[in-house]
Amino acid sequence: MYKTFQYILTSFILLFSVTFMYSQEKDTIKTDVINVVKPYTPTISDAFKIKTTPTLDDNATTTKKTVDYDILSVPVASTFIPTKGKAAMVEREKPELFYENYFTLGYGSYGDLISELYVTKEFNRIGSFGARITQEMSNGGIEDKVLDNSFTNTNVELEYIKRQRDITWSIKGGLERQKYNWYGVENRYENATNDNISVSHNFYDLYAIGDVAFDYTYVKSGSLTLRRFYDEFESGESLLKFKGKVDLPIMDEEITTDVRLEYLKGHAGEAYVFPNAAAEYGNLLFGVSPSYQLRRDNLTLNIGASAYYMLGMNDTESNLYVFPNITGSFRIVDDVVIAYGGLTGDVIQNTYRDFTQSNQFLSPTINVKPTDNSFNAYAGMLGKFTNDIGYNVKLGYTSENDKALFRKNTFAASGTTMTSAVSSFKYGNSFMVVYDNIKTIQALVEVNVEMNRNLKMGLRAEYMNYNTQFEEEAWNLPNIKASVFGDYMSDDSWFAGAKIFYVGERKDLNVLTGDNVVTPDAVISLDGYVDINFNAGYNFSNRFTVFLNLNNVAGDSYERWSNYNVQGFQVLGGATYKFDF
Repeated sequence: MYKTFQYILTSFILLFSVTFMYSQEKDTIKTDVINVVKPYTPTISDAFKIKTTPTLDDNATTTKKTVDYDILSVPVASTFIPTKGKAAMVEREKPELFYENYFTLGYGSYGDLISELYVTKEFNRIGSFGARITQEMSNGGIEDKVLDNSFTNTNVELEYIKRQRDITWSIKGGLERQKYNWYGVENRYENATNDNISVSHNFYDLYAIGDVAFDYTYVKSGSLTLRRFYDEFESGESLLKFKGKVDLPIMDEEITTDVRLEYLKGHAGEAYVFPNAAAEYGNLLFGVSPSYQLRRDNLTLNIGASAYYMLGMNDTESNLYVFPNITGSFRIVDDVVIAYGGLTGDVIQNTYRDFTQSNQFLSPTINVKPTDNSFNAYAGMLGKFTNDIGYNVKLGYTSENDKALFRKNTFAASGTTMTSAVSSFKYGNSFMVVYDNIKTIQALVEVNVEMNRNLKMGLRAEYMNYNTQFEEEAWNLPNIKASVFGDYMSDDSWFAGAKIFYVGERKDLNVLTGDNVVTPDAVISLDGYVDINFNAGYNFSNRFTVFLNLNNVAGDSYERWSNYNVQGFQVLGGATYKFDF
C-alpha cells in the first residue's frame, strides 16, 4: 500500500510539472488598453459600385416591329335632338290678401262704445287718399258718483300721401272733440248732488301736419305742424312747429343736424281767483342739435350738443339753453352683454293740449311754461340671458327746472250748494299746474321673453325718487310703476293677451279757503292700485275678426286722481271687418 501511494504521488507531480511548462510557452497575449472613439456607421457610399454595364448573353433577342394605323371616317346619320332644360317648379303658397280698409265696432258694460272706420284708395300718378273716423264713449255709472261721469271722444282725420322716386310727402288734418265731466267733487258738498248743474267741459283740437322725406340728398326730412286747441271757456292756444334733419359734409365726415323751430301763443279763459287777471303765455323757440357718430369695432359713440334760444312773451322769460348730447354703447359680449349710457338735455315745450291729455280734469285757468331739462345722465346694460330672454337694466339721474305738476285747486272749507253763479270746477273737483325744480333718481328693469313666434311676454318695473325745491311733494307722481304683459297668437287663428299695471302711492294737497277761517293745508295720499286686463279674439278669415276685452278684472274702483274713481269690472266685445274697394 505504501508503494501504491508513492506511485500515485509521483504521477501527480509529473503531470503538474508538464502542464505548467506547456502553459508558459503558449501564452502570447499582451495586456493592453483599447479606447473606442466612435462606433463604425456604414454609408451607401462605402458600398461597392459596378461601373460597367453588364452584357447579355442571350441569343433570342428580337427587334420591335413598326405598326401603322389608318382611320376610316364614315358619316353616320343621327336623329337625336336634345330638349331644352326647364327650371324645377316650386309649389308656392297663395299670398294672403291684405286689406287696407277696415271697420271696428265694440260695445260693453257701462254703455261703453268704440267704433273706428278707416278707408284709403291709391291712384296711380296721383297718390293715395285716406280717411279715419273714431268714436269712443261711455255712459259713466261709476260707483258712488251721482254727478254725470260720462265721456265722449270723437276724431275725424283726412290724409294724402304722394310717393315719388326720390321724395315722399304727406299731409293730414283733422278735428278732435273730447267731452269730460268734473264729477269728482268733495264729499262736503252733499247738497251739490241734488242740483242738476252741468259739470261738463269740452276740448277741441284742429290740426294740420305735413311731412316730407328725401332720398340721396343732404336734406333728409322735414315736418310742419299747425295746431289750434281750445275749450268752451275761451281758453286756447296756437302752435306752429317745424322739425328738420340735415346731413352736413365736413372734412369727409357727415354731421347729422336736427333743426327745431316752434311758436306757441295761448291764454287762459279766466282766473281761478277773482279779480286776478287770466294767464297769458307764449314763446318763440329756435334750436339746432348737431351730432357725429363714431364707430370703432364694438363701440358706437354719438357726440353732439344742443343749443336753443327762447324769445319769451308775456309771462315767459327769454333764455339761452346749451345742452350736451352724448350717447354711446359698447358690445362687451356680442348681443349677450351691451353697456350703454348718455348725457343729454332738452327744452320741453309744454302746451295746454299736452296737459289735458294727461289729466282731463284741469281747470281752464292754468298758466303754461316750458320745462328746462338741464341734464339727463344715465347708464345701463342690456342683452340676452338666452336666445329667448332679453333684459335691460338702467340707472339715471335727471335735473329739471320748471317741471309741471298737477295739484288740486283750492276750494271753500265750508260745504255749499253748487249753483250756476259759481263755476262748476271750484268744488275740489279740478286741478291746477304748479312748477318746481326737481331732481330725480331713476332705476329701471325690463325683461322680455319671446319663446317662439306665437308667444311673447314682458315685465317692466320702474322706481323714481323725487327731490323737490319748493313744493312739499312731487304731487301725483308715483315712486313705483310696474307692468306685465303677455301676447299669444295661435296657429289656429285665435289670439289672447294680458296686461297688468301697478301704480304706487301718490300725494296731493287739499288747500282750503273760507271767510276769516284759517285751515291748515292737508296732504292726502292716494292708494296704489293694480289694474288687470285680458283680451282674446278669433280670426274667422283674413276679413272678419271677433274680440272680447275684460278690463279692471279685480273690480277695484280705485282713484286715478283725488275724488276721481274709475269704472269697476268692464266687459267689451266686438268685431272688425276688413275690405277693399
